[in-house]
Amino acid sequence: MATWDDVARLALALPEATEGASYGEARSWRVRDKAFAWERPLRQADLAELGDAAPSGPVLCARVPDVGARAALIADSPAIYFTTGHFTGFPAVLVDLGAIDVPELTELLSEAWACRAPRRLVAQYRPED
Repeated sequence: MATWDDVARLALALPEATEGASYGEARSWRVRDKAFAWERPLRQADLAELGDAAPSGPVLCARVPDVGARAALIADSPAIYFTTGHFTGFPAVLVDLGAIDVPELTELLSEAWACRAPRRLVAQYRPED
């Protein structure tokens, strides 16, 4: 089970990552002013859409390379990853923070960061890519 402290620690360990607020007081993690992960409380429309499948705890939203990558995450781990109609066509996945473990969260945030960071910065940090 991951926490917001884990998210902040892992996200801020990535090169040039910063934390700030977005959309009210929700926390957001950015690289060169491009958000790669953020708090995403479920809204009434989300709760109505998800019904009993809606997580009761905190929800993280993370960028993914494309909607195909999102679909793969959801198919592989539906207890952790999900989406709502609000994100149709948008390359991001919702994460039940209480269901993801820290090693998987580490990988997710690194991938989300790489989706938004400049190519040169990614190449310096992850030369194998």
